[in-house]
Amino acid sequence: MLKLEHITWDLPDGEGILKGIDLTVPSGKLVVITGPNGGGKTTLAKIIAGLETPTEGRIFFEGEDITGLDITERARKGISYAFQQPVRFKGLTVRDLIGLAAKDALDEESLCAILSKVGLCAREYIDREVDGSLSGGEIKRIEIAMVLARQTALSIFDEPEAGIDLWSFSSLIDVFQEMRRELKGTLLIISHQERILEIADEIVVVAGGRIQAAGPREEVLPQLLGNHQVCPSCPAMGRKE
Repeated sequence: MLKLEHITWDLPDGEGILKGIDLTVPSGKLVVITGPNGGGKTTLAKIIAGLETPTEGRIFFEGEDITGLDITERARKGISYAFQQPVRFKGLTVRDLIGLAAKDALDEESLCAILSKVGLCAREYIDREVDGSLSGGEIKRIEIAMVLARQTALSIFDEPEAGIDLWSFSSLIDVFQEMRRELKGTLLIISHQERILEIADEIVVVAGGRIQAAGPREEVLPQLLGNHQVCPSCPAMGRKE
């Protein structure tokens, strides 16, 4: 379980971006954090992952205070983070990266099985370099394959739909649904796409640096889709067909 207590985060000039976030993310759930651009969603994700340090507040993971741990130390505790714009690694192949992500050595069959889950043909991709020759959708799916290989207790995805084509987006939904069915860990996704919100167990609305609403999808989503009662400043929910 992940628990945030009064998380605040200020810019160097003192402007408050997060303003006292209290949030509990239960284990084994798919939780989507949504809200308007600039509302603090990505900052919150980076603080959970250890990329940013809160100005105030505490973060607890599986009962342990991890506030002072960096992203590498949190990764060892079982937290994965998939960037909105994945990093490219010239000189490293897909095989290399998935092998590094896995807790144990993977044989060829296991590597191919993981790639197939994200819609990539292993023969075409396993020995390709993770560089500029790959499209945004391809690199996004490779990063998700790395998270699948790690099988961590908490997997964070920051706007996974960003920069990918419609086919990749449809496949992405299938991957998240499969992860929820097969993995014992928790999925935390930052997104405003309706189709991702529709597969959530719980939805958290963040706007103006505060939590505006949180609860089961069945309660929160209808309010988001109708008249924006929960979050008046939220844009219309995006849907990719």
